[in-house]
Amino acid sequence: MPIEFLELGHKPTRATVLLAHGAGAPMDSTGMTAIAEALAAQELRVVRFEFAYMAQRRTKGTRRPPPRADKLNHEYMAAIDALHVDGPLFIGGKSMGGRVASMIADELFKADQIAGLICVGYPFHPIGKPEKLRTEHLQLLRTPTLICQGTRDQFGSKHEVSEYELSPAIELSWFEDGDHDLRPRKRVSGFTHADHLKSMATAAVAWTDRISNRPPAF
Repeated sequence: MPIEFLELGHKPTRATVLLAHGAGAPMDSTGMTAIAEALAAQELRVVRFEFAYMAQRRTKGTRRPPPRADKLNHEYMAAIDALHVDGPLFIGGKSMGGRVASMIADELFKADQIAGLICVGYPFHPIGKPEKLRTEHLQLLRTPTLICQGTRDQFGSKHEVSEYELSPAIELSWFEDGDHDLRPRKRVSGFTHADHLKSMATAAVAWTDRISNRPPAF
């Protein structure tokens, strides 16, 4: 099945960001579109793609569950190979999409194929199972990484993540009272979802500008 991309952004752009979706929502979901539009507004070229199981939901109308995250590594690599890039490339995604990207990042970074990794709502553990951590590979990660996370994310809150051993290559950008989609409760935080998305994109573009000028770590 050929890879289909959704692209936002106008030339010239600072960099290209390739994003994969989460486990249950397609690349054109409301949440993915909001993230892509916020990043594109900061002069980034944003490209989205779907894993095969999600694309098959469109064509066959079935609710096929996602494979294990590591089984999707080759699909992410294929998307990178199929994408034409002029300038720095950052990979990442929402939730599971970011997790898959994090598994292949070091190989690509060492080969100078990517400049870094951007994850929005990283799934540090399954909901309700904080003991089942998905952080082992993040301890040794060498790729420059930005994780944008809500402080009350059920897949890894600020309190929980503060106790993890994570690589110094990982930078965390926290969004007050944000959930897994960075959505806050306005009465609690004083922020809207739009506020957090704009702040996320502003932080991301400042980080990509800085990382693009950093010498290789390998």
